[in-house]
Amino acid sequence: MARVLIPYGTTEGQTAKIAEVIAEVIRDRGHEADSVDIKSLSDTVPDRYDAVVIGASIHMGKHDKHVVEFVQKNRDTLERLPSAFFSVSLAAYGDTHEAEGYVDHFEDETGWRPDKVAMFGGALLYTQYGFIKRHLMKGIAKDKPGNLGLDTSHDYVYTEWDAVKRFAEHFAKQFESASA
Repeated sequence: MARVLIPYGTTEGQTAKIAEVIAEVIRDRGHEADSVDIKSLSDTVPDRYDAVVIGASIHMGKHDKHVVEFVQKNRDTLERLPSAFFSVSLAAYGDTHEAEGYVDHFEDETGWRPDKVAMFGGALLYTQYGFIKRHLMKGIAKDKPGNLGLDTSHDYVYTEWDAVKRFAEHFAKQFESASA
């Protein structure tokens, strides 16, 4: 049985939901998995973990700064352990080239090359936004490819949950075979 740490950086909560689904898949395979907001972790990956999956959302064209700093500080550990990264953005839903650019920038900025990378669509949570953010996000959605929802009386989730589960399964198989 492996112990997997799943730290994430989230602004509106979608990355946290994705991290928890990944943790559930790993637990269903008989392992321990802890999904944790990266802000509540110390600066280092605790020694008790055998693998790490890190998640970060994109806002204003950048991954969460806490995630970037955590990865920079823990690069040696992340390179030693089985590790994966998932990026959450609206671009991953409609503009994979842009989403890949975010991941490339993250890898360049941190110096970390994870064993596995995934890009998942995020969410437009119009009903949870204040007036200004709601209209700002509508303007962003209007300019993006992929037919993002523009009706601000509804929320839109673009995460492909089956893809999240497949990513978690593939990663679990990877660290299971490495430890066998």
